[in-house]
Amino acid sequence: MGPDDYKINVDLTRQVLQLLGPASAQGKQGTGGVMRAYPVSTGKNGIGEMLDSGCTPRGRHSIAEMIGAGHAPNTVFVGRRPTGEIYDADLRLQFPERDWILTRIIWLQGEEPGINQGGTVDTYRRYIYIHGAPDDVQMGVPGSAGCIRMRNRDVIELFELVSEGCEVNLFE
Repeated sequence: MGPDDYKINVDLTRQVLQLLGPASAQGKQGTGGVMRAYPVSTGKNGIGEMLDSGCTPRGRHSIAEMIGAGHAPNTVFVGRRPTGEIYDADLRLQFPERDWILTRIIWLQGEEPGINQGGTVDTYRRYIYIHGAPDDVQMGVPGSAGCIRMRNRDVIELFELVSEGCEVNLFE
């Protein structure tokens, strides 16, 4: 499967990520129906594109990089590198200030110059990811620093189905 086989839609209002399937085998253009739907948690500061805003950007994006293949669930990433730690309650107590990025990272890049690409609105340079979060983090409500948080089992499943270049639309 290639990047054009699937498409991701993230409804920032409903806090739901949908994976749309490939077009039918009969050669129709576009993507098929919703294959999977996952609850997510987006930016606690709302929706917006500005650097350092803590908001989740809107618009047409694509997957720039996929990080974490083969790592165990709850693997901790800092600076997109595995730390060698596996997240648990004791680690949370030891590092209460961490923004936990776990299991897999799907790094997004904006595709719309001036909206989510370039300058102070560049999604990629803002380090906006789809990533795993601790199991006790509430989904379905905004709470992240701008990224799209998912349950670890869900981000693993999504990671296995998509590839770099896959279209990702973030909308209200």
